[in-house]
Amino acid sequence: MAAQVGQPGFRGPLLPGLLFVAAALSRPAAPCPFQCYCFGGPTLLLRCASGAELRQPPRDVPPDARNLTIVGANLTVLRAAAFAGGDADGEEEEEEAAASVRLPLLSALRLTHNNIEVVEDGAFDGLPSLAALDLSHNPLRVLGGAAFRGLPALRSLQLNNALARGGLALLHRLDVALAPLADLRLLGLRGNALSRLPPAALRLPRLEQLDARLNALVGLSADELRALERDGGLPGPHLLLADNPLRCGCAARPLLAWLRNATERVPDARRLRCAAPRALHDRPFLDLDEVRLHCADGDAHGRGEEVGLAGPELEASYVFFGLVLALIGLIFLMVLYLNRRGIQRWMRNLREACRDQMEGYHYRYEQDADPRRAPTQTAPAGSRATSPGSGL
Repeated sequence: MAAQVGQPGFRGPLLPGLLFVAAALSRPAAPCPFQCYCFGGPTLLLRCASGAELRQPPRDVPPDARNLTIVGANLTVLRAAAFAGGDADGEEEEEEAAASVRLPLLSALRLTHNNIEVVEDGAFDGLPSLAALDLSHNPLRVLGGAAFRGLPALRSLQLNNALARGGLALLHRLDVALAPLADLRLLGLRGNALSRLPPAALRLPRLEQLDARLNALVGLSADELRALERDGGLPGPHLLLADNPLRCGCAARPLLAWLRNATERVPDARRLRCAAPRALHDRPFLDLDEVRLHCADGDAHGRGEEVGLAGPELEASYVFFGLVLALIGLIFLMVLYLNRRGIQRWMRNLREACRDQMEGYHYRYEQDADPRRAPTQTAPAGSRATSPGSGL
C-alpha cells in the first residue's frame, strides 16, 4: 500500500524531465549541407569533398559546426567574409557580411587541395572561434595583407606547399598578414622554396614551432637567429630545418654557433646535411668545426665570400695527394729496375756515339790550326806567274 502511494509521488517530478529529453531527442538536427558529409553530427565534423563543381564555400553550414573540411574543390578565390555569407561586390555588403557571425563555434577549418589562388582581405571574417586554419597544397598567388584579420583565437596556421608560385611579392604580403597574429603557436611553411624566413614569423611573441623544412635555406644569418631569441629569458620557438640545401661554408657559421648552444631548439638537428661545397656534400651539419670555416677578411657576421676550408678535411686531401705521388714514384722505379739492362746498353751506345762525335770535332780542329796543312791558293785566270828571279 505504501509502495502504491509512493509511486504517484515518484512519477510526478520525473515525468516532466523525461518528456523534455524526449522532445530534445525528437527535434531534428540541422541538416547537412548539399555535397557535404557530416560525421558524428554537424557539431563534430563536416567534410565537403565534391570536386570542381564546388566554387565557393557552402552557404548552409550548420551554425553549431565546429570542424569544417573542404578538399578537392575549385574555390580559386576566397572573397571577404566568404564563411560569413559574404559574396558581395559593394563595400556596404561586405561590411554587413563581416559583421554577421554565422559560425560562432567553428574552431578548425581545413581547405587543402582546393586550387585557391587568391585570398582577399577579411576572407575569414565572422569566425571568432577559429583556432586552426590549413591552406596547404594550394597554388596561392595573391594574399591580402589583412587576410587573417578578425581571428583572435587562431593558434595554428598551415601554409605548406602553398607559397612557391607567388614569388617575392607574396612573401612580402605574407609578412604583413602574419604581423597581427599575436597568439599564433604553430606556423607551417614546409615546401615553399623559401630562401629566408619571414621576419614577422620570427617576431611572433607566442610562437612555439616554426616548420621550415624542404625549402631553399642555405643558412640563417645572425640577425635571423637574434630574432628567434626573446627578451626576458622566455623560451623561443622550435625550428624544423631538415631537407634544406645548407651551405657549409662561411654562411654556416652563425647557424652552427647557435646550434651549439640551443640544440634542443631544433628537434631535427641531427638530420641536417651539407649540400655545398662538394667536399662536404651530405656531411652531418653538426660535425663541422666552426673555427675552421674561413671567411673573407672584415666579414664578422659570416655572410661574405667563402675562402676555403682548413683542418682535417684539407689535411686529408694533402695526405691522399702525397700517397698518389708516392705510388707513381714507386711504379717509375720498378720500371727502371726491370729495364736496367736495356738502359745500360742505351747509355753505352750513347756514350760511344758522343765519343765518336767529339773525336771528329777534335781532328777537324787540328787540321784547321796547322798553317802547313792549309790548302794552296790558285792564281786567278789570265794572270802570269812570276818567279823571284825574273826581274819583272
